[in-house]
Amino acid sequence: MEGTSVLRLLALISLLSRSTNQVRLTVSPSRSQFFRGESVTLICEDENRPDGWTVRRNTSRETRTECKGWGTPAGSTCNMDYLLPGDTGLYWCESINGSSSSSSSIQLSVSGGSVILQSPVLPVMEGDDVTLSCRARNPTHNLPAAFYKDGSFIGDGPSGHMTLLHVSSSDEGLYKCNISRHGESPSSRISVKEKKTTTAPPETPPTTEAPPTCSPSPLLIITLLCHLVVMFLFFICSFLLGFSFGLRTKGSDPLPCVKMTLPPQAELVPEDDD
Repeated sequence: MEGTSVLRLLALISLLSRSTNQVRLTVSPSRSQFFRGESVTLICEDENRPDGWTVRRNTSRETRTECKGWGTPAGSTCNMDYLLPGDTGLYWCESINGSSSSSSSIQLSVSGGSVILQSPVLPVMEGDDVTLSCRARNPTHNLPAAFYKDGSFIGDGPSGHMTLLHVSSSDEGLYKCNISRHGESPSSRISVKEKKTTTAPPETPPTTEAPPTCSPSPLLIITLLCHLVVMFLFFICSFLLGFSFGLRTKGSDPLPCVKMTLPPQAELVPEDDD
């Protein structure tokens, strides 16, 4: 009965560990904006179930459609060979067995224009540096660009790049760029993931080892006990011998009895009465 309970508990723990495992959607190339006609590969990464996922998306024209309707599925991978502006939308991984397990969603934008912003597609870690790149379709070399966050100008990039140093939650928002005489890119959101701080365990004070104590050997203890027993027997024998000798002496030579006689009393002479 107990063995059955243990097996059930282990099965429950295994089920919970699988359900809490989070699959991750990655994008190759790793950016959130693409030009019309470019290609992209979406990959559902899960160490426990590498082939148990499919990519779904929401766009302005469709909802929760699988990769086989707009891409080429290959296991848990979806390939899109020719992107169109209509492919702009939210993409995520979902379990193919009908469970509610899914990954976080990613926003992909396909531009029919001539400028895009290359920014991280996945949330960035707090404290990291993030580089934004403004890219024009033609010419291919980098051009000076202006960068904006939530509609406000934040700086120029002479070579088309801008680096955000040591990002924090205040850097989250919608970013876009503009290249003079070429146009403006769509907006992309940058999310910042809080870094988990690990607290070091408290330092334990150094322990001073007590000096080693010399414990007597068993042979020494036995020898000491033997000596004590011999001494005890010696005192007992001495006491008994002394006591016996005293008794013998008293029986053979008793103390003499002294007879005391009173001296004769003088005769009392009566006095003459004159």
